[in-house]
Amino acid sequence: MQVYGIDAIIRIVSHFAFIYLAFWGLRSLRIENIFKAFHETQVRMVLMMGSVALGYTFSSFFLEIIVLCKNIFLSF
Repeated sequence: MQVYGIDAIIRIVSHFAFIYLAFWGLRSLRIENIFKAFHETQVRMVLMMGSVALGYTFSSFFLEIIVLCKNIFLSF
């Protein structure tokens, strides 16, 4: 039962870490130049939604690779 708790903590930390990394990377694109002036709130929302989508996708891929590698090594 303890393994599921550790797995959940690892998944949560991974998702948040990749969301932060995606947000950090998307900030460098300077997408505020695409939007009209005085729309900072919309720019922030686009950055947040984009970083959540990218971060979750990258995190899920990373976690799936770990599970596949673990299954390969357990099958031997």
